[in-house]
Amino acid sequence: MFKDIIAHMKKFISLTEAEEELLISYLTVKEVKKKEQLLRAGEICQENYFIIKGLFRLYLITSKGAEQVIQFGIEGWWITEYHSYKSGMPSGFYLQAVENATVIAINRNTQEELFGKLPQLERYFRFVLEKAYAAQLMRIHYIFNLTGEEQYRMMVEKYPAFVQRIPQYMLASFLGITPEFLSMLRAKK
Repeated sequence: MFKDIIAHMKKFISLTEAEEELLISYLTVKEVKKKEQLLRAGEICQENYFIIKGLFRLYLITSKGAEQVIQFGIEGWWITEYHSYKSGMPSGFYLQAVENATVIAINRNTQEELFGKLPQLERYFRFVLEKAYAAQLMRIHYIFNLTGEEQYRMMVEKYPAFVQRIPQYMLASFLGITPEFLSMLRAKK
């Protein structure tokens, strides 16, 4: 189970066998059911999740009561609500499994202790966060510069299998369009 996360980390940092064992002692494997919430608005985010299997969404409820998907997470990605995770303040977001899933969790209260014992993990998480930040900047760029249709076409071209996994209403929310318009786009191909 831990081989996936160790392999991911070793793309960025070196770990000895003893360091791998120490790291694993801080991690927890969790099986998550489809539609299960790992975080609800108003709660403090206690864990950061490395996705072994499954699909997740981070979303909020708008002032009009609509769900707005901010981010998806798939195998080999980390997902959490970083503001709450780092600050200890209540979150304004929800984190939910879209499919049955398996994650490896690291608790916010022990992460700093782990960084003290394995300082190279700070470097690893810097790389992870830099990639995530760059992806969010590109998403913002697309929101302001592409129509919903253009964003959809780009996603289908770059990530066809991913687009097929996401329920239509969630993909529409992520793209800022209605499910009906997305249905029309899919029919046009």
